Amino acid sequence: MGRFTGPRVKIMRALGVDLPGLSRKSMDRRPYPPGEHGRDRRGKASDFKRQLMEKQKLRFNYGIGERQFRRMFLEAATSREPTGKKLLELLERRLDNMVFRAGFAPTIPAARQMVTHRHFTVNGKSVNIPSYRLKEGDVVTPREKSKDLSAINEALENPSLARPDWFSFDETKKSAQVSSLPDSTSVPFEVDVQLVVEYYATRI
Repeated sequence: MGRFTGPRVKIMRALGVDLPGLSRKSMDRRPYPPGEHGRDRRGKASDFKRQLMEKQKLRFNYGIGERQFRRMFLEAATSREPTGKKLLELLERRLDNMVFRAGFAPTIPAARQMVTHRHFTVNGKSVNIPSYRLKEGDVVTPREKSKDLSAINEALENPSLARPDWFSFDETKKSAQVSSLPDSTSVPFEVDVQLVVEYYATRI
């Protein structure tokens, strides 16, 4: 599956939650599923549907295809930490997410594009891999020639979210440094990761 390029608010309405990584827009004006009968849908969702929706929240917010997401889940499942907790940590540690959470980009798709165009460095070295996994002590900053890009400065002036506490930000240097590993509280929207674990429990 390629990157999602369809109506982003429609996806959020289908999943019942705003996904700040996917879009700066909100579904507040139409807080019900899309479609002709979206307002009138009734009934309790099946266990499978609930599990699937929680998985899709993570996939669409972080912009990850099913195959890559599945690999990440397998890595989390074989770690020594609880699977759900580790999965959320791995998602938050992606470079494109860090660029977004630091306020350099309005969304994760925008951050991904900036990273692939080599606008950012990690510890002074250019990195153009959006999935690059950050570790404690890593410093992310725009390349010197990119610090005056209007897209970056406009995003910094109007950040989508408050910065999380797992990294520090230097306003003068325009740099973000990982001070600790993110945890489940770092995810900026409501998600039941245990349902994601249950989804894959019978599919791997």
